[in-house]
Amino acid sequence: MRTLFGEAADTYDDVRPGYPGRIADAIGDYHGTTPEHIVEIGAGTGTATRLLRRLGAPITCLEPDPRMAARLTANLPDVTVHTGTFEQWTPPPGGVPMIVAALAWHWLDPATRNQRAHDALTPGGTLAIFAHKYGYADPVQSRAIDTALRAIDPDVRDRPAGWFHLDVTASGRFTDVRAETVDRDLTLSTDRYLDLVRTFGLFRQHQADQQERALAAVRSLVDGFGGGIVLRLRTSLVLARRPGPLG
Repeated sequence: MRTLFGEAADTYDDVRPGYPGRIADAIGDYHGTTPEHIVEIGAGTGTATRLLRRLGAPITCLEPDPRMAARLTANLPDVTVHTGTFEQWTPPPGGVPMIVAALAWHWLDPATRNQRAHDALTPGGTLAIFAHKYGYADPVQSRAIDTALRAIDPDVRDRPAGWFHLDVTASGRFTDVRAETVDRDLTLSTDRYLDLVRTFGLFRQHQADQQERALAAVRSLVDGFGGGIVLRLRTSLVLARRPGPLG
């Protein structure tokens, strides 16, 4: 499941939207100082890594798909890339001061992810999780696309924005849990939007015939909207701290 994206690494790198600068500012303000080290879980081709570089700390990126990891290394040769999962990675003695997951928390084992993150952090260290929720500026267009996709796969499910806030809070492993959101609109042409759809995990999990039917249905709709669509991106950020003084 975690290597779904390698075949689309080039498209993923090209079309996935970046993150607002406010996210980096909020992480830095929360942590309070420049972290000595940042570990990013599921870094992909470096979309969030570019943002994290603003914090001025060395970054180790964990990426299980070797094709995504290769693109990440080519994009950002100044970061350290570990080709493997969070579960396979061994934290240094004493832990790390900051762990970040951008659109990756859902790929981790829900039974162990909070405990693993807690144990890998130094006391007082920061956990930062953030992700986009892809909505639509026009509710009529939103309903039309949702109806078309459910006609192909009635069981399609999507997580609510910020679901990981509840996940982290309910774990009881962290303190000072905070959340904030940043909203913005993104206008895409039909072709650009279809490229984005091709990078979604829910899309890539389906068989090729279902993928082609979904793309054809969405193309027809977006062309009918005038050849473009306005996405409403909600970026949710959750910050939490391992209890104890920062070591």
